[in-house]
Amino acid sequence: MKCGGETFLDFFSQEKPSTLKMLFSLKHIFIFAAIFLLNIDLCFCACARAEYEINKECCPMCAPGSHVYRHCTEFVSTTCAPCVDSFTSEPNGLQQCFSCAVCDTGQGLQVKTACTRISDTVCEPLEGLYCTNYEKSSCTQAVEHTQCSPGQYIKQKGTAHDDAECAECKNGTYSDGSLEMCKLHTKCEDLGLEEIKPGTTISDVECGNKINLVALIIGIIVFIAVVAVVVIFVKIKHKFSRCSDWNAEKERGTKTELKILTP
Repeated sequence: MKCGGETFLDFFSQEKPSTLKMLFSLKHIFIFAAIFLLNIDLCFCACARAEYEINKECCPMCAPGSHVYRHCTEFVSTTCAPCVDSFTSEPNGLQQCFSCAVCDTGQGLQVKTACTRISDTVCEPLEGLYCTNYEKSSCTQAVEHTQCSPGQYIKQKGTAHDDAECAECKNGTYSDGSLEMCKLHTKCEDLGLEEIKPGTTISDVECGNKINLVALIIGIIVFIAVVAVVVIFVKIKHKFSRCSDWNAEKERGTKTELKILTP
């Protein structure tokens, strides 16, 4: 299990041909001497893919879903322990497992797949929201779908991955913004009615009963005539009433004078 190493001191101590020794200049000797003083070693071996290096030992990795409890020695293999409320998804030489991700409802998230010993939590957007940021296969932030305005229709419904798309209604149609297709304006004549108020892209036509214009005019004239007759009658009656009161008053005055003149 031990990883062998060769220092620069070992490199210089090996026997070399005399012709090769002549090629080393004083400059090279000083350089290699400085490196030696810094105690820098050359390691010419590497651990296998299923091993990790610790204290110059190549130890067997722990399986996914576990972590290193005790490193190996020259005589004892690695001791592993299972992850608890955490995970490792690959063979590893870690002394602690990774913490499980939390799907924060404040970020518009909910749990799609719960965390296990070998996989992290997978989050997805809440209903009516779509993801704006992913890390690997898990959503980390989501926002509400675009709400179409009155006069628009929903061209493409929003999904967990994409926002909704809106489009404008054409003339002769309308929508309050919640429809997937604009509605045609109502044709009042088909209902035996007439158009009272024209439609727009946000509201339908308003229909009402047909009004006979000639009858309306005649009715207005008759109403005005009746009112005029009533007014004239009231005035004449009032005038006659005043005259009667005046004559009566005059007659009473005459009788009073006669009584005074009579001895």
